[in-house]
Amino acid sequence: MKDKRVLIVSSEVVPYLPENELSTTSFETAKKVHSNKGQTRIFMPRYGLINERRHQLHEVIRLSGMNLVINDMDMPLIIKVASIPKERMQVYFIDNDEYFKRKALFTDEDNNLFEDNDERAIFFAKGVVETVKKLNWSPDIIHVHGWMASLLPLYIKEYYTNDPLFVNSKIVTSVYNNGFEGTLNKEFIKKINFDNIDESKLESITHPDYNNLLINAIENSDAVIKGSENLSSELEEFIKSLSKPVLDYCANDETNCVVTDFYKSQVL
Repeated sequence: MKDKRVLIVSSEVVPYLPENELSTTSFETAKKVHSNKGQTRIFMPRYGLINERRHQLHEVIRLSGMNLVINDMDMPLIIKVASIPKERMQVYFIDNDEYFKRKALFTDEDNNLFEDNDERAIFFAKGVVETVKKLNWSPDIIHVHGWMASLLPLYIKEYYTNDPLFVNSKIVTSVYNNGFEGTLNKEFIKKINFDNIDESKLESITHPDYNNLLINAIENSDAVIKGSENLSSELEEFIKSLSKPVLDYCANDETNCVVTDFYKSQVL
């Protein structure tokens, strides 16, 4: 993996959010690449419950300042950055007061999904790409973790299909069982249509529940990793039907679970 560039894009990453399978694996993946002399950049949303002072987040003025158009609305993009202690790995935070200032991840105090989770996911996907473009950092691999990041493969393959920075990038999606009940906003498809993405690429998310978001991400990826031991039967069946490389689930401490080996043998 020496000098290979791996972009880790995740809904959650430790130590900025509590430990769970997704947040821990996102961090461990980046750490493994880093220890194998690869280059990493980690991206996640800057949720309002992240303690900026404790984690020493600071705004990057040269990267901030642009607006992203989401459903015909101009939404300011703010980029913040921090370094994971002891690891010397940079983490970039996609921020916007309208979407991420609230002190919660995906649901309100009554455990109902936020109505604008669909727009938050679109904003996050476009924000990641626009920031990477400003960095002029062309990734060899883009590794996606979590449903909030699940639109990134679609946008890379369709909306940014002609961008030379990503023309040789391979996309890997890790699939977990930390889903949500219900669906995203019923206007979800219409909002993606605003970006002139071919409707044939959206068939799997006309009913935007958790499984379908992940299926769409997989459809637009070059390889898949099972991040959880137990996935829904729908996701398991879909993954079984694939002709693309799949890494079966294995615990982080198992020797056959070295994601960098999967990158080298099946993706690069």
